[in-house]
Amino acid sequence: MNFGLIITVLLTGTWKFMFTPALAFGLGFNFLEAWVLSCGGAIFSSFIFFYTADFFMIRAAKKRAKLYKEALDAGTVPKRKKQFTRMNKLIVMVKKNVGWYPISFWVPLFLSIPIGSIIVAKFYGKRLFTFPLIVIGILMNGFIITTISYFILG
Repeated sequence: MNFGLIITVLLTGTWKFMFTPALAFGLGFNFLEAWVLSCGGAIFSSFIFFYTADFFMIRAAKKRAKLYKEALDAGTVPKRKKQFTRMNKLIVMVKKNVGWYPISFWVPLFLSIPIGSIIVAKFYGKRLFTFPLIVIGILMNGFIITTISYFILG
């Protein structure tokens, strides 16, 4: 098997997990290879971004504070960000009504793996079984997507 093709499928799985099995079948991989490579890339990316989410959130907060301080030093009154927006209310409603398990299970699939992992880490990063739930979700969703891709692209 071509090592370059394996790396291509793994790297695609780290970012756009939902479309990776179709790419793998297009490159000539069989069902098991497509499933393992796409899930392997997704789990690797999820691990990296889940456990470095604190770094990204702290960095974003420092950037906002720096921009605020620069605006004050320039003599302008910085515009305060609205806290009770429709999006924030929707996020709180989804978090309360949907719950921990479905968010951990589905968010990395429907959003990209890095963004989904950071969001889940922000909401539920302190819970012990959050990352294993993400991995189980990736494996199960990967199996479903790989099966669908196999029957479509066969």
